[in-house]
Amino acid sequence: MELKILKESGNKIEIEIKDETHTFLNLLKEKTWHAGANQASYMVEHPYLSHPKITVIAKNPRKVLNDAAQMIVNEAKEFYEEFKRAAKVK
Repeated sequence: MELKILKESGNKIEIEIKDETHTFLNLLKEKTWHAGANQASYMVEHPYLSHPKITVIAKNPRKVLNDAAQMIVNEAKEFYEEFKRAAKVK
């Protein structure tokens, strides 16, 4: 994954995320709402010729994206621990 900030001004940020799909962008968009975004959307102009972009509008869009990323990490850790327990994996 490679990130590139395309635009940033005040309460809006637009980031290009290379080598990701709708799956990750949709998850990230959803978590930005939980982290306090006023608006969040993503776009993939062409699946083979462009990289997805996410736009977040918030009081502090960098903090919102940081908090959203931390939520994803925490949920992945929780799933990992629950799966280990349920599948009895050591």
